[in-house]
Amino acid sequence: MLNIIILAAGLGKRMQSDLPKVLHSIAGQPMLSHVLDAARALSPDRVIVVVGHGADRVRQAYAGQDLEFVLQQPQQGTGHAVMQALPELLEGDADDTCLVLYGDVPLVQADTLRALLRARGNGLALLTETLDDPSGYGRIVRDDQGRVARIVEHKDASPAEQAITEVNTGILAAPTADLRRWLGRIDNRNAQGEYYLTDIVGLAVQDGVSVAHAQPAAHWETLGVNSRVQQAQLERIWQGEQARRLLEQGVTLADPARFDLRGVLSCGRDVFIDVGCVFEGTVHLADGVRIGPHCVIRDARIGAGTVLDAYTHIEGAQVADAARIGPYARLRPGADIGPEAHVGNFVELKKTRLGRGSKANHLAYLGDAVIGDRVNIGAGTITCNYDGVNKFQTVIEDDAFIGSDTQLVAPVRVGHGATLGAGTTLTRDAPPDELTLSRARQQSVPGWKRPVRKG
Repeated sequence: MLNIIILAAGLGKRMQSDLPKVLHSIAGQPMLSHVLDAARALSPDRVIVVVGHGADRVRQAYAGQDLEFVLQQPQQGTGHAVMQALPELLEGDADDTCLVLYGDVPLVQADTLRALLRARGNGLALLTETLDDPSGYGRIVRDDQGRVARIVEHKDASPAEQAITEVNTGILAAPTADLRRWLGRIDNRNAQGEYYLTDIVGLAVQDGVSVAHAQPAAHWETLGVNSRVQQAQLERIWQGEQARRLLEQGVTLADPARFDLRGVLSCGRDVFIDVGCVFEGTVHLADGVRIGPHCVIRDARIGAGTVLDAYTHIEGAQVADAARIGPYARLRPGADIGPEAHVGNFVELKKTRLGRGSKANHLAYLGDAVIGDRVNIGAGTITCNYDGVNKFQTVIEDDAFIGSDTQLVAPVRVGHGATLGAGTTLTRDAPPDELTLSRARQQSVPGWKRPVRKG
């Protein structure tokens, strides 16, 4: 049985924010969410989140999820925090394990945690790291046979102990029953006046329980966030890691340092992504997709061979194969672009199907519409789909031609092969294969002169 405790009670004073520290984001999601993703990958029997500062906001952010919340108030150290979770731990036999994680150490990977659980065996296991500059970290003190003897916090360490470069990350896995017993024996007689979770290491040694260790695959996995500066640094580290993974999968990034992924991005073969692009939610790019600079794509599927030109924004939409979108196009939720279709500059679609080979190349708004194949939408065209209360649909059948500066007042239908003359305001259905237009007669007034300024 696996219990996971996530410590998320900290004030985060250096963040200079009213938002609880663990709700500050890395790559578009709260730090705590990153930790929860790693925890859930281990299929735990129970996940307990210890909250304190901003407890109600943290609970609200994760309402409805399969989590247990316990309150640490006041905050008296990591050992005290874990004590608050003890009543919620599930326990069945001697193999039960408790894994302790931190809500402000967001990038620890599930594979590293699996390695730590394997290292535990029947005893205690610590996630340690060797640093060139260990300042501020608790040091791993070993005996003359190289076995872990205890952990000493930086402020309590002697000069010789401060010279040790192997440090404690705080993440550990322990037998649940032993953890209960050890926490009952620790005290707060130290420089901080706090209950240190690390004191259980010395107690484990006293009890003859083995203390093993594992180390993370990457140094950034155990980096914590205590300030805006550290948050920004970790953001760039993580974006660099995500870029590296995409490059190894065969994606071409024009500049990996100018790339932001705030969700999940899957790519086919020979995908190219230019600089400054942002991907959010769940995005799939099929084979041969080319993304121009400074595009923002959220929750979308882009078909094979499609080109998105610069500054295109897509949200909640799908684009079929060999289409061309942009520059400066906007596809809103429900937009469905067919194969070989074109959506050009300053064109916006919302809840609209644009059929195969159809084109809307300039300055148009198409909302709540079903547009067939091989349709041409002229510049300045809009569907008037909203009466202030209700939305109505426009249907444009195959091979229609919509002249520039046309307004289609929904609900309305344009028949197969119909042509709407430029400047038409369509309020009734346009019959197929005919020209429909609505214009006032053009007039010229002989002898008319412009007004002149008097006086």
